[in-house]
Amino acid sequence: MAHLPSDVYLTTSFMHSGDISPTTPKLQLQLSIPHHDPTYYIPDGNTVLLVENTLFRVHRSTLTKDKSTFDSMFSLDSDLRSSSSTPSVTAGPEGESDDNPIRLQGDTAQEFRALLWALYALPHELTLALTPKANASQLFNLARITHKYEFRSIEAWALGALTTIYTRPTHSPNLQVEDAEGPNLVQLTELASLCEQRDLLDAATSRWKRLLASGKDIALAVGVAERLNLRTLLGFAYHAMMLQGREVWDNDSSLTRAQRIRLLSGHYALGRLWERLPGEPPAISHSPRCTGGAQARCNQAWAALWRSTLDMGRQILLIQYADVVGKLMLAESVTKALVEREIPTQGMLDGMPWCKDNVLAAVAGKVKEVQESLADYFTDV
Repeated sequence: MAHLPSDVYLTTSFMHSGDISPTTPKLQLQLSIPHHDPTYYIPDGNTVLLVENTLFRVHRSTLTKDKSTFDSMFSLDSDLRSSSSTPSVTAGPEGESDDNPIRLQGDTAQEFRALLWALYALPHELTLALTPKANASQLFNLARITHKYEFRSIEAWALGALTTIYTRPTHSPNLQVEDAEGPNLVQLTELASLCEQRDLLDAATSRWKRLLASGKDIALAVGVAERLNLRTLLGFAYHAMMLQGREVWDNDSSLTRAQRIRLLSGHYALGRLWERLPGEPPAISHSPRCTGGAQARCNQAWAALWRSTLDMGRQILLIQYADVVGKLMLAESVTKALVEREIPTQGMLDGMPWCKDNVLAAVAGKVKEVQESLADYFTDV
């Protein structure tokens, strides 16, 4: 059976007259006729393109800006025409009429409209995209399609504008995991990963962390991080799921057997890490005044302080056994309170008179180290 074009639909009705059986189907063809885009079907344009069911008529010279894929495509098409001895079909060369448009597959009309907006926009319209009134959906579509067709400078501008929007201290859009109005958090993460835009990816990851801290969409975060190989997000997502407890893992149908095994592996590995930590104080930077025997006494005092802060934190709050991150963050708070004398030091800082301020950086560094390596603990057995 021949395949019909995507814009042709079959409907079935049943006949009830004459000699035809009541069950004899009658096939009717309904053609979805492409329509002109209201903005970018430009009368004096010289190239017609069909995207989904929308016809765009634009200037070929505009599409070839920025040494894009269209530049290579049109150059190749011109070479083929000049070397071909076969006459053109009656509809004319591809792209020169509505009857024979250039068909772009895999794009949406909304994405292509965003590209044409950027190519035809006036300076004040582009400037508006960097303000709180910017259209995040338009910029998102622009970044995706310019990446695909290699409009490098426009892609960089669009990604920069999106990064500005989502890292702005005020008026930053409230990204949702699902959002019918604009790009959602999953889409933005995928785009940042695809385009290797580190700042935008960091902004998306920060929002994922806030969701994870509230216990929302954890399994979804695990899936996104694994699919895109985002190690930092993967570690935080697995850690958040681990803290939910095994009963939650076993009842979450979106988790695979392999993921549950990684959660068990992470729980065991982080538990072993916590047992080792009291005897492994992070290195501190010594003051120039702390030399010789003074440095040895300082290291000894710091090791005792490290063990004490871990133990004090455990006594202050009951934290899950394998929640090493939570325990270290609490130890960081206790250390800060001791150094700033918000709580009695009980002589624990006497052995390090010149280096006590440096222990805060050492503890903060340890917290960051464990956070950044979380994914390494949730491995296949």
